[in-house]
Amino acid sequence: MRFMVIVKATKASEAGEMPSEEMLAAMARYNEELVKAGVMLDGTGLKPTSEGARIRFTGDTRTVIDGPFAESKELIAGYWIFQTKSKEEAIEWARRCPNPYGEDGEIEIRQLFELEDFGEGPAIDHHRAVGRLIDEKA
Repeated sequence: MRFMVIVKATKASEAGEMPSEEMLAAMARYNEELVKAGVMLDGTGLKPTSEGARIRFTGDTRTVIDGPFAESKELIAGYWIFQTKSKEEAIEWARRCPNPYGEDGEIEIRQLFELEDFGEGPAIDHHRAVGRLIDEKA
């Protein structure tokens, strides 16, 4: 089972403030523990939304909206992709995380869909073929 572990943005992360050396060191130790346990597949911090963009879909029209975006409580500052045997195991690993906020905050855990969740069909076969292409490029 794969899970995205989401670190929510704060006013500080949206202002582009970098983590302290102490926090970077604590996260490096935590990430090393995740990797050695075979749990961490990917993860990184995200730059503030002032450096990002959104694409708004309205029917066939696409509109680019440049950041920054309001409501930092709904924004993402970083993530991990965990692979665990259960949601409970993912939760236990997330509970070990150093507090990335330096104050109160939340980390969200969401399970990723797997192709097997969708059943069989031509579209799923196409997705599998695309997955093989990705693997070949890696």
